[in-house]
Amino acid sequence: MFRGLKEKLGFIRKKAQSMDEEFTSGLGKKITEEKIEDFLWDIEIALMEADVAVDVIEKIKGDLKRALVGKKVKLRADLGKIVEDTLKNSIGDIFRTDFDFDSFVENSPRPTVIMFLGVNGTGKTTVIAKIAKYLMDKNHTVVLAAADTFRAGAIEQLDVHGKNLGVKVIKHQAGGDPAAVAYDAIKHAKAKRKDFVLIDTAGRMQTNRNLMEEMKKIKRVAKPHLTIFVGDSLAGNDAIEQAKIFDREVGVDAIILTKIDADAKGGAAISIAYELKKPIIFFGNGQNYEDLMKFDVNWFLKRVFGD
Repeated sequence: MFRGLKEKLGFIRKKAQSMDEEFTSGLGKKITEEKIEDFLWDIEIALMEADVAVDVIEKIKGDLKRALVGKKVKLRADLGKIVEDTLKNSIGDIFRTDFDFDSFVENSPRPTVIMFLGVNGTGKTTVIAKIAKYLMDKNHTVVLAAADTFRAGAIEQLDVHGKNLGVKVIKHQAGGDPAAVAYDAIKHAKAKRKDFVLIDTAGRMQTNRNLMEEMKKIKRVAKPHLTIFVGDSLAGNDAIEQAKIFDREVGVDAIILTKIDADAKGGAAISIAYELKKPIIFFGNGQNYEDLMKFDVNWFLKRVFGD
């Protein structure tokens, strides 16, 4: 998990440490941008190879420039330490958010409606089942809405999850109005005093205009308290573009990244958080209902920088 990003960040630290001798020989001189030009280029290539988006790389390079340029070289300069601290702060800043899912769960009105967006193949329906299990473990009651009526298999898949978890699934015939499914699920939740309604939605290609209009209609009808984009961490820049379109067309409040256990590079998490300016709330790290990891920025930094 994140091995590629960890290796590239380690490479950057070593490159910085290797410059110590060169800079120390110019004792008392200020570090110039020209002096670190090659170093910044090495950073750019290394981060690109770890699936970090170009905009994020530019932000990190800018933070490093501000940390290094103009500094006077001191005896035994530890550029590796300066660079590591700057990288940690730069990446950590990308994830700073005051949104806390558990606080949202406890303080939102009932029934709380959560809508899930994302393209086919990301594991969206499985994530919904995992969130249902997460909420049930906290003694909340849940209703699932099978509002992906475009694909009959999606209805069946959610139905299987519902039976496994002992959760009611509100569904219509394939090809029906997905907004009507969401409406009926909320109506059922109110009547039965259920705490949460989790709405599955169609995952056709995000460029499909009909799909976006469908998503907008569901959102108008359901008025969700939280809209979550589910992205595949293995999709790299494609996941970022998907998320941008869903956010622009429908609106996204938070992100869940799936298949993080298979993500050898690790740049997707940084990139999608930076590009959307939305909080990552969970990682999906397996196929079992318990395989849902609440995102923690300190855990992430330790993972990619080492202890």
